[in-house]
Amino acid sequence: MTTQLARIVSAVALAGALALARVPAHAQGEASSWSSVTKPEAGPKKKPAASPKEKEKPGKGAQAKSTRTTTEGEKMPEVAPPARKAAGVAAPPAAAKAPAAPGDDAAYEAFDQGRYITALNLALKAAEKGDPQAHTLIGRIYVDGYGTQSNPALGAQWYARGAELGDPEAQFAYGAMLAEGAGIPKDRKLAAQMFEAAALQKHPGANYNLALLFLRGDGKPENPFRAIAHMRYAAENGVVQAQYDLATLYATGTGTDPDAFEAARWMGKAAAAGMPEAQLEYAVLLFRGQGVPVDPAKGAEMFKLAAEKGLAPAQARLARCYMLGAGVEKSPAEAAKWYLVAKEAGVTDADLEKVVASLSRADRTKAQEAAERWREQSELGGWTE
Repeated sequence: MTTQLARIVSAVALAGALALARVPAHAQGEASSWSSVTKPEAGPKKKPAASPKEKEKPGKGAQAKSTRTTTEGEKMPEVAPPARKAAGVAAPPAAAKAPAAPGDDAAYEAFDQGRYITALNLALKAAEKGDPQAHTLIGRIYVDGYGTQSNPALGAQWYARGAELGDPEAQFAYGAMLAEGAGIPKDRKLAAQMFEAAALQKHPGANYNLALLFLRGDGKPENPFRAIAHMRYAAENGVVQAQYDLATLYATGTGTDPDAFEAARWMGKAAAAGMPEAQLEYAVLLFRGQGVPVDPAKGAEMFKLAAEKGLAPAQARLARCYMLGAGVEKSPAEAAKWYLVAKEAGVTDADLEKVVASLSRADRTKAQEAAERWREQSELGGWTE
């Protein structure tokens, strides 16, 4: 699994009881998000401690993006944060201050309407009064390039000031930038401090990232027991990739005793949330009866859900289901179709090669055409039967 959003290179390499085929490199769907960092959502949040969305695809989240346009006909000003009132760097307080005055949500309303310059001007006024969340909004405007070219360095200054003022979203966002060195020097120790400050305010994404650092021993001492505690909190509060990783921690007995039932329970939650890698692994558990009753029909359904999302190992597994009639009606034609789709992504299987070879020329051509139609439809944004 890789995530919504830039990576911390992790030395953690647990094989795991849920390991699947190892071809090709990332196609398995078994790669852990322990090498990842959860990053802020694409838009601002009006309230701290809201659960983050489960991630974009992996990438350089905070690197320069194309400008989000504005129709206000003005040039977006570049403004540094207000000077600190006292010398030195203050530690982030336990909780953010309340907004400076009623009506400060006007900045967020303007942002939601695409009036980014207006949003910036309103947020600047609130920031002058010490509103922590206004600092975070301004940081997001500059980092993500709303109405201007992305300016991560300037945005990081605003996030840092918002973090000092105690906004957990600012602490989370600044921590992610520090962890990956996105537009600012990489600093895992300071990133860990930011994540810990936000985690103390019950920020799910910060708890998840803090768990990654404890697993890796990077920015924090390696401590699987602390890691699983933070991972569990994130999982319980809806971070899907934390649910996936928590399942793997239980399966491997990392930071806890091995527990097949808990592993299956959390993998099932991640699968139900729509994570294709979790659907793939949960299907395997259903076929093997590991921590759950054996249920081939549901297992095949999970394989199909992951296969339709483009996960090649799931496509190959689904092909084998059709080849054997496991959880689905036996169908050499469907087996051939899904195998050809998986093969295009680099997965090979000697038994499924024989299935394809056993078809008549006409049926083989139909399977190839069906596979090609699936690929074309998938490229257009999804497949529906």
